[in-house]
Parts: sequence; C-alpha cells; structure tokens
Amino acid sequence: MKILSIETSCDETGISILQKDGDTVDLIGNALTSQIDIHAQYGGVFPMMAKRAHAEKITLLIEQALDEAFLLDAVDIPIHDVASRLTFLDEKEALLRDHLIPFLTYYQKPDIDYIAVTVGPGLEPALWVGVNTARALSTIWDIPVIPINHMEGHIITAAITPTSDDPKTYTFTDLTFPVLALLVSGGHTELVIVHTFGEYEKIGQTRDDAVGEAFDKVARVIGLPYPGGPAVSKLAAAYRLQARPVEKFTLPRPMLHSGDYDFSFSGIKTAVLYAARDVGEMTDDQKMALASEFETAAIEVLVRKTIKAAKEYHTPTIIVGGGVASNIYLRAQLIEKVQKELPQTTVLFPEPWLATDNAVMIGLAAMSQVFGNTIKTADIKLIKVNGNLSL
Repeated sequence: MKILSIETSCDETGISILQKDGDTVDLIGNALTSQIDIHAQYGGVFPMMAKRAHAEKITLLIEQALDEAFLLDAVDIPIHDVASRLTFLDEKEALLRDHLIPFLTYYQKPDIDYIAVTVGPGLEPALWVGVNTARALSTIWDIPVIPINHMEGHIITAAITPTSDDPKTYTFTDLTFPVLALLVSGGHTELVIVHTFGEYEKIGQTRDDAVGEAFDKVARVIGLPYPGGPAVSKLAAAYRLQARPVEKFTLPRPMLHSGDYDFSFSGIKTAVLYAARDVGEMTDDQKMALASEFETAAIEVLVRKTIKAAKEYHTPTIIVGGGVASNIYLRAQLIEKVQKELPQTTVLFPEPWLATDNAVMIGLAAMSQVFGNTIKTADIKLIKVNGNLSL
C-alpha cells in the first residue's frame, strides 16, 4: 500500500510517498521546498506569491519524490490527450497546467494506491495548487484522492515512533484515548480532545492572533528577521543564561485566568510594542529581556491551560503539534509542569523536522485511515479547499 501526499497550505511545498509494510510505515520518497526567502522581505506570506511558487515547484518535487522511491518511469508512447483531459485547469491555473501536462505526458502511472492532499485550513490560493495537482494526477493516473485536514496531520506526526532499525520507518504509538492535543503554529492555537483519529472535539482556540503569528510580530517590533519564532527564542535563551540580567520587562499573561480554554495573543503583542516604544532605541540586552519576557508569558499561558484541560478531561497523553511544537522552552516547561502535576501523563512531541509543514504528516493522516479501515476518498470533481477548515 503506497500513498503519495501533497502539502501546499502556506509557504512550504511538500510531496512524500509512504508505504505500509505490515504494522509499519516507510517513508520511501520525500521532497520539500520552502518559500521563506521569497516572503522574508515582506515580513509575512503573500498568498498569490505563495500560489505561484507552489505552481512552479510542485511538479519537480513530485518527480524527485517518485525518483527517490524508484517509482518514476517514462512511458513507451507519450500520452497525447493529457491536455484535453485537464480542462478544469483554466487560465487562472495556466502556470500549474503548463508544468503538469509535460510531466503527465512523459511519465507513466506509478505504483501508487492513493493520493492524499491538504484541503484546509490554510491560504486558499496556495491550497488550490495542491488540490488541482491531486485532481490532475487522479484524472490521468486513475488513482483515488483522500482529502486531509492539515491540523490532523500535525496531531498524527506526534503519535508516531521511528523504529530503531531505520529512522525512516515508523509505527503508530499505542495510545489510550481520549488524548489532548495542543496545536500551536503560525496560523493556529487550539486545544483539541482526540477521541480517536478522525474524531475530534475542539475545546479552545485563539480569539485573535495565533501564538506563532505573535512570535513573528514581536520579532518585527524588536528588529529580528522573519520567521520570528526561532529568532525570538534564541534571544530569550541567551537572556536566561545571564547570571545577573541587567534589564527586565513585565508583560501580561493573556486569558490565564479566563476560566475557559481559549487564548488571545493580540494584547501581549501590543504590550510588547508599547514597551519597545517607551524604551526607544533598544540595546541588545533590552531586546533579549523583552524577547524572554514575551516567550515566558506566552508559553506560561499555553502550559497552564493545557495542564488544566488534561486534568478536567482525564487524558493520559498530551500531544503537541505545529511549528511552535519545536520551541525548546515550550517543550521544557510543559514536560516539567506535567511531571510535577500529572506524573502519570505522557507528553508527545513530533520530531523537529516534522513539526513544521510537510507532506509526510499529510500522508501519515491518510495512513491512519488505512490502518483504521476508515479510508475516506472523495469525488475529484467535488473536492474544494477551505481556508478556515476546522477539525
């Protein structure tokens, strides 16, 4: 059983090929490219620029992933009617169409059983590149398509374990449900009860900015490059290593005592802006101190609400997913507090390279359907994207 997966929800274009082998999943092909250099000069992702970059790269990445998996073979006789079968790719999709037609003309159908593709949430122009690519591959190769929720992919990646024999071979972790998932990224901050894979209950979410977005905006305020999360964390870590910090700031802990599981990071972002304005030209020590206080405050809220939810819903496992899941301070604080207050609870994080957007997580979400005998394919004519898709 092999699944080719496609991820284009934001500014990473990803293609992966996973193979089910008994009780394990093998990553046999993987290709990923980032658009950070394109968007860095603007301090954020521009949807139409992201769409164009996806369209320019995606066919090459499919070729690379198939080649790595030894599944790329040229046809004996080129298929001459490809263009006539891809009429759903109109002039708005001309760039993607012009890359797909030659590829599908000269390469034959690979040994693939399903195509998995992200349908949301994310930037809709970017998502359409992935969905239209999946529709084109399905049309020419006659392979069914499994639509995948991007956030489910983030949950699944923390619930796999590499085997000791091969770091590219995984098993699904034996979980006792329900599980609590903290999803933290540039676009989302959510607490979700996972009753089983495919059945989710969102119990809290941000009311404004996501925590990853707040990291990026704080970085911009204190003059750090995009993406801001790693830059802010690096300064914060340096500040905590100081024996006697010479600078100190105090920021609010937004919604820490709100009584629910919602979050808000707009106010703390504004507080950082005001603090920086009050200082004026900031020294390196002041930048470190402000970065540290922001990270400390934001993660304190995430950790406290996560532990409160784990207690209330009696979840034996906490999963953390999304790009911010690779934040070292978040990992340390959550593990420390859970060990102190919920010593019987297990905390699972994805491997750092799987925390950010990638196609492997989309393939793993589809593989969870294979293992659970709950495969949900869709009519390719009816597949739509939804930028605000919820679990």
